[in-house]
Amino acid sequence: MKRLRAVWLGAAYYLSWGLFGLGGLLLTAAYAPFLLFRDRERFGSPARRGTRWLFDLWLRWMEFSGIVRVTWTGFERKLTTGTVYVANHPTLIDAPFLLARLPEAVCIFKPALLRNPFIAPAALLSGYVSGDEGVDLIRNAARSVAAGRSLLIFPEGTRTNPGEVLNPLKHSFALIARRAGAPVQIVRIRSTRGMGEKGRPWWHLPEMPCLFEFTLDELIPAEQQGSSSGLTAHLEARLREENTPAPSVDSGTGVGV
Repeated sequence: MKRLRAVWLGAAYYLSWGLFGLGGLLLTAAYAPFLLFRDRERFGSPARRGTRWLFDLWLRWMEFSGIVRVTWTGFERKLTTGTVYVANHPTLIDAPFLLARLPEAVCIFKPALLRNPFIAPAALLSGYVSGDEGVDLIRNAARSVAAGRSLLIFPEGTRTNPGEVLNPLKHSFALIARRAGAPVQIVRIRSTRGMGEKGRPWWHLPEMPCLFEFTLDELIPAEQQGSSSGLTAHLEARLREENTPAPSVDSGTGVGV
């Protein structure tokens, strides 16, 4: 029985990435024509809903197949738009999982992803913000938040280094929140090792099921954020607090390769 389960989880894992790629191609085919419109911004909200729906469908498949087990704490309350959501970034897939839950959400993506046919059209039409550190990034992201969208940002700038609780944080999120006059919502993510962590190729099977815990932590109103450096230091302290990896899967139920 355990062998049969291992075969199923391995097949389901690779199928999941195939479905992710297929979904990206479908979004590309559906969204790309709308990029030709001069006023393509008016299609942004429907595009974000479609992207969110597809991410949610992928998450549901991952849970149904037994690849992941996800716990959401605090997400039962109404989530607000016009908010800067900041989180640690332990894995490759925590971004789509969160984007499946956050309302009217955009995120910041690297300019290199504009060459990715699976991602670029949907990201552009959805109004995601492209850029590296700099004034343009902060201005464009703040404008998006001020227009009523949610912004998901990972202040580490990249996935957490293996063996670390948290990478050093960049303060761009604080500058964006201040410029937009927006609250900052802290999200803490805990996960088991192996699933999409930095330095590990996605095609290497992790121990499954992989455990994820997403927790809505402190909400910091705009008027209480203080200096950018102070807010960044506060965020780092909150994310480091009890932010150890999630407990390992029991040896009797987990499947590893």
